[in-house]
Amino acid sequence: MAEAARKMDEAHQGQKGKESKYLTFTLGQEEYGIGILKVREIIGILEITMVPRTPEHIKGVINLRGKVIPVISLRSKFGIPEEEYTDRTCIIVVEILGNAGSIPIGIIVDSVSEVLSISGEDIEPTPNLGSALNTDYLLGLAKVKGRVKILLDIDRVLAADEESVFA
Repeated sequence: MAEAARKMDEAHQGQKGKESKYLTFTLGQEEYGIGILKVREIIGILEITMVPRTPEHIKGVINLRGKVIPVISLRSKFGIPEEEYTDRTCIIVVEILGNAGSIPIGIIVDSVSEVLSISGEDIEPTPNLGSALNTDYLLGLAKVKGRVKILLDIDRVLAADEESVFA
């Protein structure tokens, strides 16, 4: 655990003075961000084909221009109760680094907000939430316009799914 904290502090120090772009989106009342370089495209909700015997947060697969892409509900993955899809609900297609190389995965979010440039000075390290809570999937907390946005390491958020289901 101390090693993880040390690495996070080093990463945070490496961000000082740097500016990065993040695509921000909402899940419920919370705002999240993922590095823009991980985003391949944003699409509306398509017909999702359910795959039997997959975890509840894996909604199935979509056919995107002839390519089959797995789709995950971030609400369900994070333990947030599911709600009806609206006209603002969309799928963000991200590309994660997995054991088999680069893998496209769709994540369902309530709405996409904007692309923000966030400087390293505006990113706080993830607070220690106790040893029982794994926060390795968080890059940090960004302070933007008086609000806090949770910055996700999307590779780590989706890594367990890639290894267990899509390998």
